[in-house]
Amino acid sequence: MTDIKLIELSKNDIELVRNWRNSNEVSSYMYDEDYITEEQQVVWFDKIKNDDTSIYWIIEFKKKQIGLASIMGINKILNSCYWAFYIGDTSIRGAGLGGKIEYNVLEYVFNKLKMNKLRCEVFMSNSKVVSMHEKFGFRREAYYREHCVKGGKKLDVVGLAILQSEWKNFREIMKNKIYKP
Repeated sequence: MTDIKLIELSKNDIELVRNWRNSNEVSSYMYDEDYITEEQQVVWFDKIKNDDTSIYWIIEFKKKQIGLASIMGINKILNSCYWAFYIGDTSIRGAGLGGKIEYNVLEYVFNKLKMNKLRCEVFMSNSKVVSMHEKFGFRREAYYREHCVKGGKKLDVVGLAILQSEWKNFREIMKNKIYKP
């Protein structure tokens, strides 16, 4: 049914991820925009590969690697986690893939991990992504004023979240919207 696949990140993928992450098109949406060296990338991968509170995937679309999705801060006591993604292949942005990626991650978090709450943080200036999350049923739960400094500018961030019960109400609607019959 889906042309999006989430494939567990492997050591073979980390140079591709580093190149995406170092691009202005991706780093402009991240908290940290420092250049990442090969050595730093290897250290990062070695840290996350054994971290049972996070999962990182390469996003594959029509058998092509296009970006990275992740779940972080998996907390079994709070029964919640955070998620983030980016499309590194800028040639296909705007093709509605963000919704398909979001659908797949929501399915994984609520049906496989059985979490109760999924959270994310988005720059207020990134209104398209905030709107996309809200269409999936995310609600604004926090507003972080001057949460990050980028290019000398203080940026506000919105914290959004969706509950498993809310996803049950949005699941079929969003499935039909993004995977039109």
